[in-house]
Amino acid sequence: MGSADFLEFVRNSESGVKQRGMFEGRGPLAILLIVFLGGLALNLTPCVLPMIPINLAIIGAGTRAGSRGRGFWLGAAYGAAMALVYGVLGVIVILTAGTFGTINSSPWFNGGIAVLFVVLALAMFDILVIDFSKYSSRFKIGEPGRGTFLVAFTMGTVAALLAGACVAPVVIQVVLFSSNLYATGTPAALALPFFLGIGMAVPWPILGAGLAALPKPGMWMVHVKQAFGVFILATAAYYGYESYSMFANRWVDASEVASSVEEKLKAGWHASLAEGLDIAAREQKPVLIDLWATWCKNCLTMDKTTLADSQVTSALDGYVKIKFQAENPDEPPAKQVMQRLGSVGLPTYVILRPPVAGGAAGN
Repeated sequence: MGSADFLEFVRNSESGVKQRGMFEGRGPLAILLIVFLGGLALNLTPCVLPMIPINLAIIGAGTRAGSRGRGFWLGAAYGAAMALVYGVLGVIVILTAGTFGTINSSPWFNGGIAVLFVVLALAMFDILVIDFSKYSSRFKIGEPGRGTFLVAFTMGTVAALLAGACVAPVVIQVVLFSSNLYATGTPAALALPFFLGIGMAVPWPILGAGLAALPKPGMWMVHVKQAFGVFILATAAYYGYESYSMFANRWVDASEVASSVEEKLKAGWHASLAEGLDIAAREQKPVLIDLWATWCKNCLTMDKTTLADSQVTSALDGYVKIKFQAENPDEPPAKQVMQRLGSVGLPTYVILRPPVAGGAAGN
């Protein structure tokens, strides 16, 4: 963050203006629509489209339903199961991931995602074969059971789990995006996996009622598949670069970090969080907390540039300044401090304003 942006952060904090979340004033409906359309497009992938007539026949929809109305509701039950599976799995991953910024800042995590996406891309170019659709034959229901809503719902659940390599990259991307968004304090992010599933489910009641014709498989599907492969490879390159950058951050010269921190402490910063907060409470001064680690190259860069800028040092002249070392974000006390301050990665800068009469401190 440059000096101008940092000074704006300081001024906003002093006046009680909180930074906007990603959904605030930035078109949440547009984000939901994009995710919804992504789910809708998944039905045209080579892993899903050829299975649609087979699955319609299994659940008894279409011409086997007896009426358009019954076919519509059988298809709706099938689609609802798919939406529920993606939504529930997404929410479970998001809620059990802990502080996602900590996970997302792991080079091993980003490297693993890069490798996974390379494998999925190779499947799009038919270099590897990943086909779960063959397992659907194990779940076929005999003639007497066809046309029941339980069968439709069960098959929808199975189909969602066996959708294959075409669906995985989009689902993973939505879950990663939702997790990161949720970690920044946006509970509405929990709805995104459901919207992906709803997008994928929408055609099923229409097809179940026989109100629409399916596009015919052909060479166009191969081109779609290859386009998916290019997109997935680009995503793999992004996560690979992130992983490399994070490993590089851990190779920062320790003596350079120590020198930078020592300069800050000599300039009136405090190394103890408790000591700094105690002084601020006694003197009724605002507080700047700098959460950093020795492996965080951006922390060192901020120390050498923005925090050394004369305008920034002047703006922070009346502050109690604390450098809190969060060397291991997953372990106490760093974990508890980062959660309390809403930190999802390093560096993080937090401003605490002194309490006004009869009020509470703001941040």
